[in-house]
This record gives sequence, structure tokens and C-alpha cells, in this order.
Amino acid sequence: MKTDKISKIQTLIHQLDLDAHIEQFQSFFSRVHSLYIEGDQELHFRYIKELDKLEFKAPPKVVDFFDIKGHLKKHGVLNFEQIFEIVKIVRYFRYFKNRELEGLIGEWMERFIIPETFLEIEKYFTHDGKFEENLDENLFRLSQRIAEHKNNISGALKRMMSSSKLAGYLVDTQIHFMNNEECLLVRGGFNHVLKGAILGRSTGGFFYVAPDSVLKSKEQIRYIEQERETIFYEYAKEFSKKLYELQPFINFIDKEFTKFDNYQARVLFAKSKDLQLIKSKKDSKIVLSDFIHPALHHAKPINVDFSKNILMVTGVNAGGKTMLLKSILASAFMAKYIIPMKLNETKSHIGSFKAIQAIIDDPQNVKNDISTFAGRMQQFSRIFEYKSALIGVDEIELGTDSDEAAALFKVILDDLIKRGQKVVVTTHHKRLAALMADRDDVELMAAIYDEEQRKPTYEFMQGIIGKSYAFETASRYGISNTIVNEAKKVYGDNSEKLSLLIERGSQLERELKQKHKKVDEKLDEIHKKEHALKEQKEQLLRELEEQKALLKHSYDVAINEAKNAARAGDIKAIHRAMNKANKKLPKQTQKEDKRDIEFKIGDKVKYHSQKGTIVSMKGKNEATIEVDGMRVRVKTKHLKHTQIIKQKPTTNLNVQVEKKAGLKCDLHGLRADEACEVLDKFLSDALINGWDEVIVYHGIGTGKLSYAVKEFLKQHPRVKKFEDAPQHLGGFGAKIVTL
Repeated sequence: MKTDKISKIQTLIHQLDLDAHIEQFQSFFSRVHSLYIEGDQELHFRYIKELDKLEFKAPPKVVDFFDIKGHLKKHGVLNFEQIFEIVKIVRYFRYFKNRELEGLIGEWMERFIIPETFLEIEKYFTHDGKFEENLDENLFRLSQRIAEHKNNISGALKRMMSSSKLAGYLVDTQIHFMNNEECLLVRGGFNHVLKGAILGRSTGGFFYVAPDSVLKSKEQIRYIEQERETIFYEYAKEFSKKLYELQPFINFIDKEFTKFDNYQARVLFAKSKDLQLIKSKKDSKIVLSDFIHPALHHAKPINVDFSKNILMVTGVNAGGKTMLLKSILASAFMAKYIIPMKLNETKSHIGSFKAIQAIIDDPQNVKNDISTFAGRMQQFSRIFEYKSALIGVDEIELGTDSDEAAALFKVILDDLIKRGQKVVVTTHHKRLAALMADRDDVELMAAIYDEEQRKPTYEFMQGIIGKSYAFETASRYGISNTIVNEAKKVYGDNSEKLSLLIERGSQLERELKQKHKKVDEKLDEIHKKEHALKEQKEQLLRELEEQKALLKHSYDVAINEAKNAARAGDIKAIHRAMNKANKKLPKQTQKEDKRDIEFKIGDKVKYHSQKGTIVSMKGKNEATIEVDGMRVRVKTKHLKHTQIIKQKPTTNLNVQVEKKAGLKCDLHGLRADEACEVLDKFLSDALINGWDEVIVYHGIGTGKLSYAVKEFLKQHPRVKKFEDAPQHLGGFGAKIVTL
């Protein structure tokens, strides 16, 4: 049953001209798979789309694990080639796992936990699957012995070729291989000077001779090879025993690799051919935008809306009707199996169908004495078995009278619709098209003919019945005008009038299409202008960001100069650098309103860029505020209320200039407790002003002040580290503090 299903799929692929496309797609698999991915198609498609976002190397070619798992289940011994097949898959998954990806693929890779036992096996295989003989002392020793014997063989042959006794019998001075044995090519009579075995004769009558000394070394090599094979077999038994215990892990990676191989083949095939990945939706609607059948080269993209139950395609002969039919069925087939294709994925929509059937070829069979029409009836009888199927019928009237066929096929199509099937039909029967045209569930489409060029355009118009242009086609392919004109007379005036009406309808549609084309061109022009304006806006924004970055860089350079000057202890240089940095800042356009403002405990205030609360007051001019868990003693004139407070106007203004927090603190002459209090305030001011490195002078003296400063700095929560200053900045009598 499964073989029959595969055969039907292969037949459909051939009918739809997808053979080459599917063959190229399947070449991206690491091992042979069916086109259909078992399981939840929605979930599979999510993984495929996530994988499509990544750049990754293709997995290695591997064999199916059916025989490998069968041997392990029976406690069999695997050969090294079979073991390496497992190693290849594990190494590939490790490559993905080590990338530490996020999202769906990352979560998937986290499920791969490689047992330690397997790592003990894997280390014995090189990248290309060779056994690491250097890890075994006996194998290494045997390999060296083989190398020695081979060197002996090579040396012996070279000595013989340079021997004066043998020189007269040598045909050439090359080492030949006969039956995988090294030998010399000599003339007759060589047995007087050379003992060995004749391996064969050349076309010139000369002898291929393996010297006895070489044969003895060869025999020694064979004995050593047997020893090596015995050791290899022991390793194979040991590895197979361990792998027997790891059967659940092997089954897991085999199943997961099958899924991954299906995903990666689709992703890498799509990237290699610039194709799109699209999955069938849960309905029967088909809308194709810019679809190109993979068998066509330099083809015009197909745009078709097949939302109704029947699509009836009429029009000019050789105008692309059959390829349109094949394209619709091919798109549904490829979407069903998530096979990459060429189309506009955002504007296309392809439904899902349980079966896809094509009635395209002429079924006439002389051997079985069956006519074309009888064969067609057999094909139609089989499609009644399906439900929710997509059916394509090419030249539906093939093989019988057109009027009778029109009535018969109308009823057949009605019945197929009742069965929930969706049918696309190509026909030249205006009678059948007219009978079906009044139905709401029938969509008409006509192949367009270029009257001026007198040839098909391979484009289609929806909503009309197309003329077949049989007479014009006959003239184009060499039938004389006399015969064609006579045929027109036989065809009759009424029939010709009907054709003219159909032709007039097609002409009106073409004119409408030209108008649409002009409107589209104008829209494209507007979109281009809109895009140009957008690019201009983005360019201005980039220039603005560059100016901001340049300003920030200049200011940072000035700040760094100030820091360097501070480290050098040059106060004047510090002020020059700070003034230089301040000049880089934007100028204040408004002066601050300096008035006598009253503060009290509990007020919410702002000190420089930090917000805090007043926790104590010392007179009117000094307050202690709490900022981010730190208490800082500050002058009230440096504070601002963060809430609106009505101030009493006054004419008295007392301005005092207070130095900003500096980069150095001198504690000379202070007691330990006084020094700690001063240092605490100094560090708080430095933190608020954004300094990350300051210097504290405490002197050497008795060492008590130095000890108190060290202990204080160790316990301070914002001090990252501190160390003795360089000799030119005070040496042991000062500390460089990093905040």
C-alpha cells in the first residue's frame, strides 16, 4: 500500500513537470527521506522558519540507522564505519549546541545531553572517521613496524634498480604495482641475477617480477595486519557493548536528526535557489502572486485568484493554459510538503487538500484497445472516490463531440463540487464555458492573444471567456490563407459574430488592464518619492547623531584631560581642563532666579543631579541630606526644592562662592575622628559629582591617621579599591581611591 502511494506521488510529480525540481531538493538531504514530514505540520513549519533565520553549515551525509539499531538490539558487533555514522550525527548536534542559540532552536538543542560513555568512544575517531591508533600503544607499535617494512621494501627495490648486474635486464627504473604488489618490469633471462615471483606479463612481452626479499617483507606486513585487525575487533566489541547500553540515546538522536534533516534540506535548498517557504493553510482557497513554475526559465509570473470551486481556463491555443493548470496543482503539491517554490509569499495563499489529481495526458492505449474518450471516462470514474481533493483536467473535451461533452461534463463538474472537490479545467468549448459561466462558484479565465503581434502573450484575464484563435494559429504555423478563409466561411456568420463578441470582451479587458498599468506606474512613482523623502529624513537624523557624538567625544576628551591633570596634582591644569569641558556644553539661555529660600527637615530637595531628603539642619546655611542611602552634609544654597514652595520676596541677596568637590582631600593635622568625618563628606561630594578616582593626603607621622584612613576606606560601601600614591604624588603619605 505504501509503495502504491509513493508510485502515485511520483506519477503526479512527472505529470506536473516537477521531476528536476524535486530531484534537486532531495539532493540536500543527508540521507533518504520521504517528502512528507510525519507529525504536526504547523510545529514543523515553525522550526523551519526559525532555522531559516540562521546561517549554518550543512550536516554530513549519513546512512539510515535501521541496520545499526537492528545489530545493537541483537547484541551484534558494529564495524567502525557504522559506529562513525553515529559519531557524525552527535558531533553535528554538538556543533549546533555549542552555538548557544536562543529561541525555538536553542530550546531544542538544550534537549541533547551526550552521555559520558559515548565520549569515551568518540575520542577514538578522527574528523574523517579514521581510528586514532596513537591512543593504543600496541597499535602504535605495530604501525611503526609496518612503516619499517615498507621502508625496507622501498629501499630494497631502489638498490636492485641501481645494481649493475640487473641493469641490463631492467625495462625501466620505476616501481610497478601488479595485483597490489610492488614489482619490477624486466626482460627475459632475468632469473640469472634476480630471484622472485612472476606476477604477470606486459603487452611488450616483459615480466612483472616481485623479488623474494620484497615478498618476505610483504608476508611480515600481512602478519602484523592480522594482529592489528584482532585489536580493532576487540575495540569494535567494546564499543558495541557500550552502544548497546546507549540504545535509548541512539534512538533519540536518530529520530531528532530525521526531523532536523527535513528542516535543513528545505532551508538550504530555498537559500541556494532564492525560493520561498510556504505552507498550506487550513482551507481550500488558492491565490498565487508572481508564481513561477520551476520547470520554466524566464517565464512570466502567474497571478491567479482561485477562491471559487471551479476555475475554467479558455483562450488561445498554445497560450499557456496547460502550464497554468500545472502551476496551480504544483503550488498546492509543494505547499502540502513544504517544498520551496518561487512566488510572493506575503500575497499568496495556498489551501490544503487531502489529494491532488491530474488528468492531463492522452489516455489512449492501442494495446488495451481503449479510445481517448473511454480512457478519460476511466480517469474521471476514479476521481469520484476522493473527497476534499484538488483536480486538474486539461482539455476536458478531448476525444468526443463538443455539444454532447458540454452537457456531460457540466453534470460531472456539478457532482464533483457537491463532493467538496476543487477543479481547474482548460477547454476550448465555448458551450461548456457558457453553461458554467452563470454559476457563482465558477471563475472564468482567458489566455490573452496579441492582435498586433499575432501571437499569445502568455498572460491571463479573469472573468471572461477567451477565443481560441484557431484560424489565426493555423496561419501562424503555415496553413495557407486560402484554406483558412474557406474554413471561416464553413464556420458560419453567427459563429463568427459570437467569436467577435468574445474578442470584443477580451479587448475591453485589455484596455482596462492598460489603465490599471498606468495607475500602478503612478503609484510606483509616488512610492519612490516617498522612499526618497524617507531616506533624506534618515540621512538628516544620521547627521544629527554624528554631531551629537562629536560633541560628546570633545567633552569626554576634555574631562579625561582634567582627570589626567588631577592625577598629576596640577591644580591649575585641572581648572583649565574643566573650563575647556564646560565650554563644550550648550550655553544656558536663562539665568537662575537666585533668591533666599528657606529649608526645613523633611523637605524633598535636589543636590546637583541627585534627589534626596533633608534629615538635619545646622543653622540656615548647612544641611544633611540622604541620597540613595548615603548622608551628605551640604550648603543649603546648593539645594533646590523639588516641590513648588511659595517664597517670600526679599531685596537682600548674599552670594558666596563655594568650591566644587575637588579631586584631592588633605587630612594633615586632623585627629582620626575628625579626619573620618571630613573624608566621608569628601567622598560623598566626589560620588555626586561623578568622580571615579580621587587622592587623599594623610601624611606618615605616627601612623595613627594613616591606619584610621585605611580602615575607613575598607568599610566604605562605594570604595572599589585604594592603594598608595606614586612617589611624586605623596607616596606612602597618600592614597589613590577608586570609586
